Amino acid sequence: MLAPKKVKYRKWHKGRSRSRKIETRGVSLSFGSFGLKALGSVWLNARQIEAARRATTNFLNRSGKLWIRVFPDKPVTKKGSETGMGHGKGAPDHYVTVIKPGRIIFEVDGVEKSVAKSAFRLASSKLPFKTEFVTREIN
Repeated sequence: MLAPKKVKYRKWHKGRSRSRKIETRGVSLSFGSFGLKALGSVWLNARQIEAARRATTNFLNRSGKLWIRVFPDKPVTKKGSETGMGHGKGAPDHYVTVIKPGRIIFEVDGVEKSVAKSAFRLASSKLPFKTEFVTREIN
């Protein structure tokens, strides 16, 4: 499971909900020929990334090369069950990455377009937002 070795601060603020904003970083293909682009805004946790990665690599039969373009580095805290109000913020529970529309989540190379499209269709079903299959423009 993906998790950072160390973070600067143990507990972070939640951040503002910016559902209408679109991503400006990581919006174009950098490594592979085909990619999976996010169309929604969500916190993507390490378990969801791993489930999508497993679905993709299983379908590709370990052929081609897969890149994961996101990393969960934001800690999310949770208080114990049946704990009353007060007594401070809870302990870090898991890590997420903030996804905005336009971000490339996965890239793949070394496989045919139809195979990549089918693999990303399976990965998309594991993710909690709508996605789009993108290809590198050949000039």
